[in-house]
Amino acid sequence: MQAVRDGSRWIVRLDDGNDLFEVLGTWAEREGVRAAGVLFGIGMFREAAVGYWTGSEYRPTEIAVPHEVVALHGTIGRADGRPSIHLHCGLAGPDHHLIGGHLLRAKVGVVQEMGIEVFPGRTFGRPLVESLGLRVLDLEPGAGV
Repeated sequence: MQAVRDGSRWIVRLDDGNDLFEVLGTWAEREGVRAAGVLFGIGMFREAAVGYWTGSEYRPTEIAVPHEVVALHGTIGRADGRPSIHLHCGLAGPDHHLIGGHLLRAKVGVVQEMGIEVFPGRTFGRPLVESLGLRVLDLEPGAGV
């Protein structure tokens, strides 16, 4: 993994075999990132799981063959004292058909390049909203969701 910063903007590169959520979470913890937007991501996943929210749960689709990452975006906040990463993606398979949704897990294939904007001095929370059954981004923790 490599990461370079210019002000509040970062370019992060993950390498073949990296677990996306593990490496990105470790990076966020090391750099003290408590609030950020993942603006883009391109590269490849060798395997992944993408979910569709049914209103009560994620219905996962397992992706066992490499797919190109044609879109990746989301947010980084904090939940339970740890980085909380929420990503959505668009993935293109060898037949050029797209699959997309909530990224549940991913292992990098070849490379993954990401642009991230950090909001220094802020913390985005991600409390569980029982009525939705989801963790929702809270831009002003303590002020209510």
